[in-house]
Amino acid sequence: MLLAVDIGNTNIVVGAFDGERLVEHWRIATVADRTADEYAVLLHGLLARKSMTPAQVRGVCISSVVPSLLTTFGELAERHLDAPAVILSSAGATGIRLRAENPREVGADRIANAIAAAELHSTPAIIVDFGTATTFDAVSGDRELLGSAIAPGLDTAMEGLVQRAARLFSVELIPPARAIGTNTIASVQSGAIFGYVGLVEGLVQRFRNEMSGEPCVIATGGLAPAVAPHTDVFDLVDLDLTLHGLRLYHGLNQP
Repeated sequence: MLLAVDIGNTNIVVGAFDGERLVEHWRIATVADRTADEYAVLLHGLLARKSMTPAQVRGVCISSVVPSLLTTFGELAERHLDAPAVILSSAGATGIRLRAENPREVGADRIANAIAAAELHSTPAIIVDFGTATTFDAVSGDRELLGSAIAPGLDTAMEGLVQRAARLFSVELIPPARAIGTNTIASVQSGAIFGYVGLVEGLVQRFRNEMSGEPCVIATGGLAPAVAPHTDVFDLVDLDLTLHGLRLYHGLNQP
């Protein structure tokens, strides 16, 4: 069994693979100062609930946008799973070309997404990953990661709004019946959901204008279900895209 670990700023997503099949996945809160032992306790409990054991883990592949946790999960893999850890980076074999001015600046999760889009779906592609930040990545028909746009995530934007506007408050991120809200809750929901849909559609169109061919537009990330159903800009939603990218990267770089 391979464990794919995607460490984000808000959540850590762990996927368990049996060959190419994702058999289970879990989402836990990112706590930067939590130790390898503490994460091991969490992971062992999650495995046990699905009748899995650490002894079944033969490899671990990790992507992280939280540098301090790379060491933590590397230690977890070595001490608690006795499995070699592969760290996804721009220096490894990816099967794609990074066109960024400084490839080391490209987030590991975005590289994983591009690998999975190229291998499992089609190129050219535009990948929209809804997380703490919402990232837009362009992949050419020649499997080149051309570049990106980075916007505040939906939750991040809402938190900023509530913190800075004294009379506004957090609301459930569901669409109201109409764009024109007649109370504060509906008005905030309209601005959050429909306003964010407008942001996504606008940036996707700008990407299309600058790319060759007809890109496949893919939505992924934990907040994709809050936005994707309210627009027809996406050709598909693949919530496990990053985990599959980690699996594919591990296949190219395993010890």
